[in-house]
Amino acid sequence: MNEQSRRPRQQGKPYRRPKKDPVRMLAFDALRAVDERDAYANLVLPPLLRKAREKGDFDGRDAALATELVYGTLRRQGTYDAVISACVDRPLREVDPPVLDVLSLGAHQLLGTRIPTHAAVSASVELARVVLGDGRAKFVNAVLRKIAQHDLDGWLELVAPPYDEDAEDHLAVVHSHPRWVVSALWDSLGGGRAGIEDLLEADNERPEVTLVARPGRSTADEILGALGEENALPGRWSPYAVRLSEGGEPGAIDAVREGRAGVQDEGSQLVALALANAPLDGPDKAWLDGCAGPGGKAAMLAGLAAERGAVLLASEKQPHRAGLVARALAGNPGPYQVIAADGTRPPWRPGTFDRVLMDVPCTGLGALRRRPEARWRRRPEDLDGFAPLQRGLLRTALDSVRVGGVVAYATCSPHLAETRVVVDDVLKQHGVSAELLDARPLFPGVPALGDGPDVQLWPHLHGTDAMYLALIRRTG
Repeated sequence: MNEQSRRPRQQGKPYRRPKKDPVRMLAFDALRAVDERDAYANLVLPPLLRKAREKGDFDGRDAALATELVYGTLRRQGTYDAVISACVDRPLREVDPPVLDVLSLGAHQLLGTRIPTHAAVSASVELARVVLGDGRAKFVNAVLRKIAQHDLDGWLELVAPPYDEDAEDHLAVVHSHPRWVVSALWDSLGGGRAGIEDLLEADNERPEVTLVARPGRSTADEILGALGEENALPGRWSPYAVRLSEGGEPGAIDAVREGRAGVQDEGSQLVALALANAPLDGPDKAWLDGCAGPGGKAAMLAGLAAERGAVLLASEKQPHRAGLVARALAGNPGPYQVIAADGTRPPWRPGTFDRVLMDVPCTGLGALRRRPEARWRRRPEDLDGFAPLQRGLLRTALDSVRVGGVVAYATCSPHLAETRVVVDDVLKQHGVSAELLDARPLFPGVPALGDGPDVQLWPHLHGTDAMYLALIRRTG
């Protein structure tokens, strides 16, 4: 018997079942819900986190990592798609969506976090084994090892066209926005490269959680006193705003649980305050919120109206959203009414109101920090779908306000086709005499408000969503 035949036959390695990592499993489940159901991460993620905590799978650090993986992957999706595309031998549309989600999660861990390379690759491959099977996990492993060969800056040099050759495409890849969105934001913002880059970078940052102390029901000082300086700060601009420290849980705050406070971006608060403080000619008794859902601005206006002896009518077309409005207004110290009605065919008589807010439906391009997936869902043709509705609602607002009263046209989009173009078109074509008011003095202390008379807020300049406001007084 020769030497080789006397050696024991080498046994194959026993099969090892993949281990489920609850953090990455949750992040994957959230991304699949966003992809498959067109869900929004800010609606999908909280119940998933709550369920994981109840099962005992998560602590605070786990929840923070899962949140970063979901939002970070969605925000940088365009950049990661360009990197992954450079590492696979087929068009991305031919890669199964669940595989692409695992690759994107892995790419974010490699290029967008401080997770060590070996840990990012091994954890992603283990996730792939659980959710995709061993065969496709090998594909994931091979692609992620290619991605790991460069850091983010190195990849951007490879996959983004030079700025001098195609500025908009360069910014789209580097800052992970669709090209048409880059173009639209740049047109609205004006200026050179520095401003648009600052804006796009701000869109990719996690926004602070901001609370509103609802007038007549709580105060910012009360909430700050309950939370302490280590957990909260006053708002930058709104006297009703409180900014939570990172990781703060709104649902754990008594005033929020009791409905005396709510989560509301400071820009949204400023718009409501501007309408409430705009100068009027004549009485100030009847206010209207004509697109009131889900109720944040309506709750603020109802409290301010009650302080002056005025009454708010909050109207919302969708009954389930009207229910949200009613819930937000419950406990208001003064009278109010909530109805489900179509704002383009209102049940109230013309000239009924002294102050009218129309916060119209829009593309939501001003809230991309909070809903990063929206940038990938919206298309330029969506503007055509919103245009008739926005104009119709503004015409209703002008008809609904009395002579001498004030209309606030607001939208959470900076796109010119949803802001100034709508206002200019309606004022030129609608048979009502009206004038634009200078809204800037109604934003005391807020810098960089432009030439007026309307106001456009920006994430990179004001720390708010990109809210737009035009104030219009009816003159005849």
